[in-house]
Amino acid sequence: MTICRNWAATVLLMALMAACGDQPAHFNATDITGANYGAALNLPDTIGKTRTIADFSGKVVAVFFGYTQCPDACPTSLALMADVTQKLGEDGKRLQVVLVSVDPERDTPQLLGDYVTAFNPGFIALRGTPEQTRAIAKAFSVYYEKRGDIAGGKYTMDHTAGIYLFDPKGRARLFVRYGETPENLLADIKLLLAGK
Repeated sequence: MTICRNWAATVLLMALMAACGDQPAHFNATDITGANYGAALNLPDTIGKTRTIADFSGKVVAVFFGYTQCPDACPTSLALMADVTQKLGEDGKRLQVVLVSVDPERDTPQLLGDYVTAFNPGFIALRGTPEQTRAIAKAFSVYYEKRGDIAGGKYTMDHTAGIYLFDPKGRARLFVRYGETPENLLADIKLLLAGK
């Protein structure tokens, strides 16, 4: 009888330990697993090559929307991603940062390319037509709108400032709100790189 009880307790303990090992990873950012945003990404880069999420298979992809004349959110986000890429060390090669322009009228390919690579030579930018930009923004549920002197071309763009993270299999996984700490973002990216 005692042997049976000890055996039952051992089996129960092993089952509990196994269950603990299967717990989902704890992310700091908002989990969007199951969203189909990746299918929408299909735009030319600054040298005219059409890019999709599948082009970056095996990497965590960080996609965010912005523009080169952005006074705050865009340079802050690019600086954050440059910092995180550097802190990843060798694994920084497995992180691809992608800026999608919400201002294709002013963001020329040359300007976009120079802008993103000033933060990190591996970063890329995508630029579509105004129609393509509207379509991809809608597919990602991204808001953007011109403000100020639109006729004179001296406007700013209000826009969604978060970052979408895709795992190495190309699945949308996390939405990182603007203002997230480098430590929290780094921890989330490490989990995604580890296959969590």
